[in-house]
Amino acid sequence: MKVFDNQHIKNIVLLGSAKSGKTTLAETMVFEAGLINRRGSVETKNTVSDFHEIEHERGNSVYATPLHTEWRGYKINIIDTPGLDDFIGEIVSSVRVADTCVLLLNAQQGFEVGTELIWNYIDQFRKPTILAINQMDHPKANFEATWDSIRVSFGEAAALMQYPVNPGEGFNAIIDLLKMTMYRFPAEGGKPEKLPIPDDEIERANQLHNELVEKAAINDEDLMELYFEKGNLDEDELRKGLRIGMLKHEMFPVFCLSAKQNMGSGRLMGFIDNVAPGAYDMFPERTVDDKEIECKPDLPASLFVFKTLIEPYLGKLTYFKVCSGEINIGMDLVNAQNGGTERINQLYIMDGNDRKPVDKLVAGDIGATVKLKNTATNHTLHAKDFEVNFLPMDFPEPRVRTAIVADSKSDEEKMSEVIRELQEEDPTLNIQYSKELKQLILSAQGELHLAVTQWRLKHVYNIQVHFENPKIPYRETIQRQAYASYRHKKQSGGAGQFAEVHLTIAPYFEGMPDPSGFNIRHKEVIDLPWGGRLVFYNCIVGGVIDARFLPSILKGVMEKMEEGPITGSYARDICVMVHDGKMHPVDSNDISFKIAGLQAFKQAFMQADPKLLEPVYDLEVLVPEELMGEVMTDLQTRRSIINGIDTKNQYQMIKARTPLSELNNYSSTLKSLTQGRASFIMRYAEYAPVPYELQKQLIAESETITA
Repeated sequence: MKVFDNQHIKNIVLLGSAKSGKTTLAETMVFEAGLINRRGSVETKNTVSDFHEIEHERGNSVYATPLHTEWRGYKINIIDTPGLDDFIGEIVSSVRVADTCVLLLNAQQGFEVGTELIWNYIDQFRKPTILAINQMDHPKANFEATWDSIRVSFGEAAALMQYPVNPGEGFNAIIDLLKMTMYRFPAEGGKPEKLPIPDDEIERANQLHNELVEKAAINDEDLMELYFEKGNLDEDELRKGLRIGMLKHEMFPVFCLSAKQNMGSGRLMGFIDNVAPGAYDMFPERTVDDKEIECKPDLPASLFVFKTLIEPYLGKLTYFKVCSGEINIGMDLVNAQNGGTERINQLYIMDGNDRKPVDKLVAGDIGATVKLKNTATNHTLHAKDFEVNFLPMDFPEPRVRTAIVADSKSDEEKMSEVIRELQEEDPTLNIQYSKELKQLILSAQGELHLAVTQWRLKHVYNIQVHFENPKIPYRETIQRQAYASYRHKKQSGGAGQFAEVHLTIAPYFEGMPDPSGFNIRHKEVIDLPWGGRLVFYNCIVGGVIDARFLPSILKGVMEKMEEGPITGSYARDICVMVHDGKMHPVDSNDISFKIAGLQAFKQAFMQADPKLLEPVYDLEVLVPEELMGEVMTDLQTRRSIINGIDTKNQYQMIKARTPLSELNNYSSTLKSLTQGRASFIMRYAEYAPVPYELQKQLIAESETITA
């Protein structure tokens, strides 16, 4: 297979909401280049990029799929991505390695909530971006409304490159403002006829062309001087201005097309080919120690792993972008994360499920290899004498959680291993056994994300599982000072057990002074693994308890804090002052003081006005303005505190603080309330007191379980 140099490689990622036509456009682009003889479709389940069984069953993309095409001397690597934010991890990793993003908009819906969410990641990476209004042939296509929604989001940075002559049913012509030509497509799509702009469109076309020239000229001082001098820019000068604006992330060309009818996709590919920035044009890759590595083939080899796929019978497939140098078969590379050495025994260019072997890949290219032992997503591999470690990707925190249980006891161990493999594939999936809750907790981006994980366990790994409501990790604390003592005495022939402990406990808060009225001999501050602190004071005077027994008392206190007195939840933010007691010269030992410390702490805790705390999360809900009322009403039923409402383009951002216990099934409820037109993110905020009546209920439930 032909090897392209870094100046003739373009890496693009197709992005957009569900049903915006990304997979169809990818198929059309590969067909236009002649790499396939017949276009597949999502409906007939035979596209190059959607090849997984789950994608065929659901009728939409679940995975980001790399493929490639060749167009006029350039290699264009294409990554087709899912459109649902449940699979945002696939989107983030694809944007990370792309040179240019192609953001598709459904001509019926315009700039949707899903588009807004994807745009936030594009903007975060500052990637050059093309906007493509797709489905111009749909009966409900509304180009003007979609263009208006783009201008609301991008303002003057949006640069209209084309507009349709006859959008909707019968669509077959566009006016190109760069070439000032009308393209009219045959009924079957494909290569268009080039025609002069009709008289009734020439005034509008000239006006829009002049606006495009001004936007291109403003990106470069030399072009601006030329524009003032000539009053216009020629096509090559326009291309230069557009590329500079895209690289600055200050100009976003807008195209229109029908990917399904293959109308306009060739013109889009031409623009990608000769205008859109490629691997060679992009800014250098940055490393964790703030170095810059340029995309040059004459540097030592380095690559960045952006995706991992594990197939039960084929093993691990590792997708990467070559950041510098050349990657050759038989090359040994060092893993920057763990120091291990990996040998590249095979190299592939991926076209969906089809692996095409190659001997080498050069800087800027995207490829894959197999059977790397200790290399995962976000890892850097480099030549032995070229130590680099590229900045890793930050993935969003999970938004839903569930307890996962294997239907068969024999599958429990296998299930845990398999889910860890799935987590290696998808860093936005998290699996963790909670010792506190005694549940295996699976966290994901949404209900669909969980459903796909369950489907894979059943159909790919033959493991039947079911989901249960996850328990809530409550915390226990106290609200006032209390004193208690406990004597532990046990005689059973020979040496017995004896210990007496007197202690006082008080609430802890950040910055508080040491308690008064105690002779403090030693202070130990313990940052608890589950959050909060325990401050343990040795206030013993006169040697009534030997210093060697204080660690045992602390051990007893810690043991009870791991299973709090009122509901069995972890306790936190408490000061313990041990200030008196007794011991026996023969019968006192470590176990006796541990028991006495535990029981004294338990008694004092119950007298100190114990309080139950619950985890509270900050929510940000992005919702169309007309649906805000329903969303607000639902949040209020979930004990939410609304902290504010911001306007973000044509959407409303509701900011609320909501207890975790009220967020079960929130993802599916929000989709139902808004017909899938809203989305949310959630972040842990704090532990806050549980309302009194709810605390009584939880304590009663806990007593019933332990009875």
